[in-house]
Amino acid sequence: MAINLQKGQREAINAPKFVIGLGWDTNSATTGTGFDLDASIFILGDNKKLLADEYFVFYNNLVSPDNAVEHTGDNLTGAGDGDDEQIKVDLSKIDSRATEICIVVTIHEAASRRQNFGQVRNSFMRIFNADTNTEMLKYELEEDFSIETAVEFGRIYKRNNEWKFEAMGSGMKGGLQEYLNKYN
Repeated sequence: MAINLQKGQREAINAPKFVIGLGWDTNSATTGTGFDLDASIFILGDNKKLLADEYFVFYNNLVSPDNAVEHTGDNLTGAGDGDDEQIKVDLSKIDSRATEICIVVTIHEAASRRQNFGQVRNSFMRIFNADTNTEMLKYELEEDFSIETAVEFGRIYKRNNEWKFEAMGSGMKGGLQEYLNKYN
């Protein structure tokens, strides 16, 4: 049975291999243009910075150099039920320097399309066992991000040789470049 998390709540991840599923619905009629939300992963070291540029996994770099993180591809519309984008994680392969994995969703070309997370609803992130399809953790964003164009859904971090997930739900005005500036 999945554990439903609240913002700020932390929970141990008791599986080395799992999938991060991210989903959302959008109100395309409010802007006249379609939404394209993008999931991205930042693999960080003790200094809270990317291990190297290649450890930024997103639609143009689908696999980390250690093969521990694999993005299954960009969903350009978010149409349909269930996960809109997925990221496979195998912690048994992750670079030994890695201590944190940040999960971020940004709105592609948000400024020019005049879009923000206030126009996005039913956003969630879940972690499930890929072999059994069993959902382990789920976090649903409940806040209304009326001006933010990016949200850090959560982070997976290592403490005392144990990996845990923290539900963040932290919004930011900006896009991928702002997160690259933060973590690079």
